[in-house]
Amino acid sequence: MFELDIPSISAIIAAVGVLIGVVIAVVELRNLVKQRQTDLVTRLSRDIAVDERALDAFVDIMEAEFDDYDDFVKKNGKFISKNQVPRSFMMIGNSFEQIGVLLRNKLIDASLVEQLFPISIMWEKMEPLVEGMRKEYHDPTFFEWFEYLYNEMKKREQKLRQAGVRNG
Repeated sequence: MFELDIPSISAIIAAVGVLIGVVIAVVELRNLVKQRQTDLVTRLSRDIAVDERALDAFVDIMEAEFDDYDDFVKKNGKFISKNQVPRSFMMIGNSFEQIGVLLRNKLIDASLVEQLFPISIMWEKMEPLVEGMRKEYHDPTFFEWFEYLYNEMKKREQKLRQAGVRNG
């Protein structure tokens, strides 16, 4: 049998203490990462959903009527201009582009993004314009991270629908 003396017992206790400390540190680090991601998404949400200019931009986008890119440009002017409606599209598109980059790099939580931002509504309204700009400016990467964001949200939505869960 084992014979435990005081130095052996104290070594075991010290090892268990270190192990408990490591586990607590890992749990705290995970909580800190999640808290920072939540804080970042909350700040982005506030900037997009509460800022008066952003709200005006959302209204501009939702009220814009156009058949395609050329029709939009004819009615509102080119995107690279000081015209209000194209600037609204660029402002919102740039905001969602940033969120897409953050999501791609796993710096924000997809569930929070899904619940706080109207990604599908905005992308579906803007997609013909994005495609038109990609062609006009010969840049297939224009708003690529916004498109990535939309595709990821659609994948999530489909998985949740298959699992019978909503906004999980």
